[in-house]
Amino acid sequence: MTAEMVAPAWMHEQITAEEYDSWSEEQCAGIEIVDGMVVVSPSASKRHNRLARILANALDAAAGAEWNADTDFDVRLQDVPLTNRRPDVVVYRADTIDITPTRPEHVLLVAEVVSPGSETTDRIVKVDQYAKAGIGFYWRIEQAATGVPLVYTYVLDPATKTYRDGDVFTGVLKVAAPFPVEIDLGQV
Repeated sequence: MTAEMVAPAWMHEQITAEEYDSWSEEQCAGIEIVDGMVVVSPSASKRHNRLARILANALDAAAGAEWNADTDFDVRLQDVPLTNRRPDVVVYRADTIDITPTRPEHVLLVAEVVSPGSETTDRIVKVDQYAKAGIGFYWRIEQAATGVPLVYTYVLDPATKTYRDGDVFTGVLKVAAPFPVEIDLGQV
């Protein structure tokens, strides 16, 4: 059996931003585009989705009128080759709500909830991509065996376009930047 018999042809060819932009939201759900290639993400667990929703809701409530926080939409990191990531949580400028695609300059913070199968991507690959794109804050949420997640925070060093380690939280996340917020991670 050949690869073409298992997967459609579009999974074997680079796609352009124009081609991707012509796809429906249903076609774009559950995928990311990396260097023009479609990367299919496995379905997230209920725990993963709940963590992302708790974070997004708390960030949205604390962000004020200038920022929105939401889940499950593309951030276009580059046009050629096309790279779209779909962070679990995105804090973006409120005045860009109707602008598509969302670009790094619209984004203040991205958060990824690490799941089985996304460890390397969330811990290494996306950290580098988000930093090179200039996104100011990155949070990585690890689903600990104790049931209470750990949140690793990172802050962009604009001179090197790399992230510096911030604080690590468990139980209650309480930060002053990018804006004051307190989130009870024990709600999961």
